[in-house]
Amino acid sequence: MSTLKEGDKAPDFTAKDQNGKTVSLSDYKGKNVILYFYPKDDTPGCTAESCDFRDNYQSLLSKGYEVIGVSTDDEKSHKKFETKYSLPFTLIADEEKSIVEAYGVWVEKNMYGKQYMGTARTTFIIDGDGTISHVISKVDTKNSSQQILDLVK
Repeated sequence: MSTLKEGDKAPDFTAKDQNGKTVSLSDYKGKNVILYFYPKDDTPGCTAESCDFRDNYQSLLSKGYEVIGVSTDDEKSHKKFETKYSLPFTLIADEEKSIVEAYGVWVEKNMYGKQYMGTARTTFIIDGDGTISHVISKVDTKNSSQQILDLVK
């Protein structure tokens, strides 16, 4: 599995969102996209990150950015997460793990000495022609929007 870097073409994908609607990255052609990968709905870090995007959503939109969250949770879990926290953006259900694998964020993790496969919290900023302009691998969950705004000034 290769690691994507700045300047690479973002892999296109097609999957269902929290409303069962089919969404593709190519639907956003001509728009800047913040594509953030997170491990699990309704966990402390993922909630902090998603709520930070929610709280700063209008300023991200005003700078021309669409926000898309991706995790391996199913549509039902995403819908519950969206509703509970009033998330105004698309959440992609990647149950087959094809998107996390294409972006190189499905990795071996280690917690309490136990090794397992999981999603590495990573944010990709993709420009209107589908090129990755920034990769944030050390995401500050409480200030994820500011991390992006600092990069795209």
